[in-house]
Amino acid sequence: MTTQIQDGSVRAEIVLDVPIEHAFAVFTENASWKPREHNLLEVEIAESVFEAYEGGHIYDRGVDGSQCRWARVLAHEPPNRVVFAWLITSQWSLESDVSKTSEVEVRFIAEAPERTRVEIEHSHIERHGEGWEALRDAIGAPDGWPLYLQRFAEQLAA
Repeated sequence: MTTQIQDGSVRAEIVLDVPIEHAFAVFTENASWKPREHNLLEVEIAESVFEAYEGGHIYDRGVDGSQCRWARVLAHEPPNRVVFAWLITSQWSLESDVSKTSEVEVRFIAEAPERTRVEIEHSHIERHGEGWEALRDAIGAPDGWPLYLQRFAEQLAA
């Protein structure tokens, strides 16, 4: 797994020993790869949901039924890529102004019939305004996108 932090973006990638179609399907069938400890709800997360279509959302559902829609799907192109708007501010709250959101592109690249490289590029982080650098550093840290990719690898191995 590798991670690169640049001005307004973070890139992370991992190579997994699964076919591209399987990697894409598992990533988009739900959001179990999202660490439950990353929680903006006031209650424990019961499940993380991935609405796998353009205009859908990625959200957490709390044990009390409450929801936190933290991403909106901008592109859904099986089995090659999915793009979503990151609707979380640099103060770790929800952002309703789309012009102040960043974008996450997840690319799935077949390196062999049973091997897929998954690349995440989180870009336009500067759109979040004041404090965006801390947000960039947090999502590029070991408990940011690298942790998400680790959880995704664990989900595939289960």
